Amino acid sequence: MASYKAPRRDMRFVYYELHDGERLAQLPGYEEATPDMIEAILEEAAKIAENVLQPLNRTGDEEGCAFENGTVRTPAGFKEAYTTFAQGGWTSLGGDPQYGGQGLPSALSVLVSEMLLSANLSLAMYPGLGEGACHALEAHGSDELKQMFLPKLMDGTWGGTMCLTEAQCGTDLGLIRSKAEPREDGTYLINGTKTFISAGDHDLTENIIHLVLARLPDAPRGIKGISMFLVPKFTIPADGTLGSNNGVSCGGIEHKMGIRGSSTCVLNFDDAVGYLVGVPNKGMRAMFTMMNSARLGVGVQGLALAEASYQGAVEYARERLQGRALNGAQLPNKPADPILVHPDVRRMLLTIRAYTEGARALTMWVAQEIDLAHKHPDPRRRRDADDLASLLTPVVKAFQTDTGFECTNLGLQVFGGHGYIREHGMEQYVRDSRIAMIYEGTNGIQALDLVGRKLAAHTGRYLRQFFHPVQEFLVAHAEDSALEDFIQPLAKAFGRLQRATGHIAQQGLKNPNEAGAAATDYLRLFGLVALAYQWTRMAGISLEKMEGDTSGFYAAKVATGRFYMERILPQSGAAFATLMAGAKTIMEFPDEAF
Repeated sequence: MASYKAPRRDMRFVYYELHDGERLAQLPGYEEATPDMIEAILEEAAKIAENVLQPLNRTGDEEGCAFENGTVRTPAGFKEAYTTFAQGGWTSLGGDPQYGGQGLPSALSVLVSEMLLSANLSLAMYPGLGEGACHALEAHGSDELKQMFLPKLMDGTWGGTMCLTEAQCGTDLGLIRSKAEPREDGTYLINGTKTFISAGDHDLTENIIHLVLARLPDAPRGIKGISMFLVPKFTIPADGTLGSNNGVSCGGIEHKMGIRGSSTCVLNFDDAVGYLVGVPNKGMRAMFTMMNSARLGVGVQGLALAEASYQGAVEYARERLQGRALNGAQLPNKPADPILVHPDVRRMLLTIRAYTEGARALTMWVAQEIDLAHKHPDPRRRRDADDLASLLTPVVKAFQTDTGFECTNLGLQVFGGHGYIREHGMEQYVRDSRIAMIYEGTNGIQALDLVGRKLAAHTGRYLRQFFHPVQEFLVAHAEDSALEDFIQPLAKAFGRLQRATGHIAQQGLKNPNEAGAAATDYLRLFGLVALAYQWTRMAGISLEKMEGDTSGFYAAKVATGRFYMERILPQSGAAFATLMAGAKTIMEFPDEAF
């Protein structure tokens, strides 16, 4: 079975050397996020991931969740592992200290999350959903709701979910039918059925706090008539103890291709008592706080599984003896050479590595900007940081899950036939990674969000937070001969992205189908350029530090970056040509011919 070791050296590189993470400790509330503190947390998180979660990854997949007598049982060992995780304080890293959180940066939480997801995606999803519920409540809940629910959500005693999807609606949430009837005491009776609810029922926590979208009796039709309600699985009497079942029941669990240790439930709400979160009929605004957090988290899932697949594939490539190197035997005293010598195996491994390290760098940029958006004392800097995070969220979610799936398939391919069977664990990474392209908004929806909302927002203000830094970097390093192999390819790809942006803005105004037809290729182009920018910056730092580095870390960083610029970034030309072809061949194909 594939093993996993947390890539702490690379995490420290992107956190500190690439993105200057020390500045976060200067922000109000983050003073304790010193290098010593960060390193200690990463070290302990690695132990939890490697020694507690990872050993349950394959067994959890094989056993899956069970639906018995109306309740869900998680795989053997999950409850004990979750308890160890929660008791160690890992559910509260980024939470508000006044409710029991540790108040540490989101950027740190992202690195810890990556470790956990690499080790055991199914198990790591449970606390991840609780964290998302905390974000939504912190941003939109009343003081009373915060006091009642946040402490136990943050310490992991209670779990959380978000309940959006219904049988007749997934992306089109304006079709929601769940209803909320107001009561005289200010609470609401929630009735309806939700489907595909991750962690909707399980045996890991004492209670589960559901954030549910539903309609008030006088709500407007469509998306503008949705409110968000907090609905606990069990009632909570005045003394804070657990009461009876609150009219929430699990109607069944989905039998899935992957993430089989994560329960995906049909939930029935029958006169369940709920509490309004935020403003009536503005539930989507409140839910988007949790959804945006989840979309970034899903982007990290793509990165995390690519990393796990890479580690398994490299280990196998070093040990598996098959054939001889094309330029002559490398190990003549053995019956064959390790497959690591073969060009195509090296191509696959370097592709995974280039995507993974680039995605980690991009994710950390966004995560640190989120911290700045929350904590920076300058309102303009907060706004700029939020603009960049908003722009790049669909890119992180879609591009990193697309490439994560590509990478897990490549990792399996390195194993050949041995990758296709269960014992080595590689096929599980492929199955697990596939869902990330679907949930929290399919990647096609992310692309539409990018071209339909983010590009036009505030007359292009979001775009400036990405385009300006890239342009300034290119100008500043135009004469840097050491970076020539990076600057020129980045400049060409960035030029394509600029032209594509103008084309979509112009053509989309004339015909929305033009923007829709270009959206997926445009997001791919954006992702390729975003990683190229990160790789160019990483190469610049590494070139300065290579001399005297006996570990080989910086030399490997530069070499991986060169591979990205030469072997992956050229895809930007194909994406550009495809999106510029227009919508005609897509939209004029006769419906009856499908």
